[in-house]
Amino acid sequence: MRRSTFLLPIVVVIVALGLSAIFIVDEREKALVLQFGRVVSVKEDPGLAFKIPLIQEVVRYDDRILSRDVDPLEVTPLDDRRLVVDAFARYRITDVNQFRQAVGTGGLLTADNRIDGILRAQLRDVLGSVSSNDILSSDRAALMLRIRNAAIVEARSLGIEIIDVRLKRTDLPTENLDATFERMRAEREREATDERARGNEAAQRVRAQADRTVVELTSDAQRDAEIIRGEADARRNAIFAQAFGADPEFFEFYRSLTAYQRSLQGDNSTMVLSPDSEFFNYLKSPTGAPSGQ
Repeated sequence: MRRSTFLLPIVVVIVALGLSAIFIVDEREKALVLQFGRVVSVKEDPGLAFKIPLIQEVVRYDDRILSRDVDPLEVTPLDDRRLVVDAFARYRITDVNQFRQAVGTGGLLTADNRIDGILRAQLRDVLGSVSSNDILSSDRAALMLRIRNAAIVEARSLGIEIIDVRLKRTDLPTENLDATFERMRAEREREATDERARGNEAAQRVRAQADRTVVELTSDAQRDAEIIRGEADARRNAIFAQAFGADPEFFEFYRSLTAYQRSLQGDNSTMVLSPDSEFFNYLKSPTGAPSGQ
């Protein structure tokens, strides 16, 4: 009984030590076995692995593609038009041993800070060598490739591979936005004023052409009317002359009746004429001959 009492704790300790000597490497990670802070083994294949209990420890690092957002950075292109650039990078730890030596116990936090420094330096260097129009145009994919290639070289010392670098946002600084908007507004107002001026000029031309056309059409119509009226008067006179030549006495009678009709209107209250005036010939005699004839 006493023997079993002493053996049980020993068995428990042995089992605990045996279990602590075993660890599992996930397929999404890589592991380093450290002994007194020094790397003694690298475990990159997934599965079971072993270490010396109490003496060795395991540090795990993510083997997946990681993302790092760079804080907004103000750059000055060649045309001195300041821009605020927001970028991000994707990277992977390729050499965990070198990565451990480069970042120490800081891990991913230290690595992110180092990557930030590399990307910020490359962003300033590459974007400062071109104009703002190149940065804002669709051709900036070539600029991102230049930044990535330069960052790859510098990140190798960290045991990291930079897979991609992208510019998420490229804007003007806040203090420049108002001035830019005012300039854009002034340009649009100037363009609107020019368009209105051209429209008014075109309207004046159309209006002047229309007025000229009206005058020409009216003049042509009046001329044609005068011609037609003159031809009608000439025809009427010819008819009257022909009728007068055929029966002068009837023509005299017709003219007298017309004169009576025009003169003896209802609104004519008084007429002063000589009694022997020829005007009354047809009133005095049915033949229209003067009295005594």
